[in-house]
Amino acid sequence: MDSSLVPLSKLAIEPYSSILGYPKATRGELSKRIMELKKLGIKGVSFTGTTTLNNVPVLGKGYVGVVVLSNQRKKTVALKIRRMDASRPEMKSEAKLLRLANEVDVGPKLIDSSKNFIIMEYLEGKKIIDWIRDLKGKGSAAKLRSTILKVLEDCYSLDKIRLDHGELSHIHKHVIVGKKTCIIDFESASVNRRTSNVTSATQSIFIGSGIANMVKKIIKVPNRKKLIASLKKYKNDQSRKNFEDVLQVLGLKK
Repeated sequence: MDSSLVPLSKLAIEPYSSILGYPKATRGELSKRIMELKKLGIKGVSFTGTTTLNNVPVLGKGYVGVVVLSNQRKKTVALKIRRMDASRPEMKSEAKLLRLANEVDVGPKLIDSSKNFIIMEYLEGKKIIDWIRDLKGKGSAAKLRSTILKVLEDCYSLDKIRLDHGELSHIHKHVIVGKKTCIIDFESASVNRRTSNVTSATQSIFIGSGIANMVKKIIKVPNRKKLIASLKKYKNDQSRKNFEDVLQVLGLKK
């Protein structure tokens, strides 16, 4: 990472300034953000990733922030930068929700946060849709079942603490599969609405279009009516027993 590390002093210069203050920031705001990063111990940013903003590669982009690979005190981390046009004035609230998810071992580990930044554990891997697309050969069905089970167990953990992720109906963007399988991006999360993590994720994986079409080519997909019935039962009573029944219908539990 060090060879491509852009130091803080260069982040106020184009094209990097368009990422630090995406989509556009004044020189004064950029200077404030660089000082903020210094206080957090950030040494620089490595611009890499499959998403491109203004011809600059980044790890990801959401409605609230842009995520880049960074270096904090010689450690590789993921740095989430609040967008200038974000609908919220700070990142502390999102950091608080990520910390809550971490309490049940869900999500990337929160390292630090400030008004405009969240520093998280960097997770190397592929988005779940790309990981499934690349699954080939012997053992692929077992790997897929194991990964889906991990995702749904994490979803159940979030349901139990009443933390709704909010975007798991678009699960292809919100799960990374690598050394570990992890739900990411809690910018739409809330503790003020009814949780639907298990139901949203299950529907996205088995009933939606993109991922579901790939999944059914690798493993047997359950009867749609039977699955919907089990999900309705779970929705009405998010008990462990009803969750286990959903897993049974999905063929993830013997």
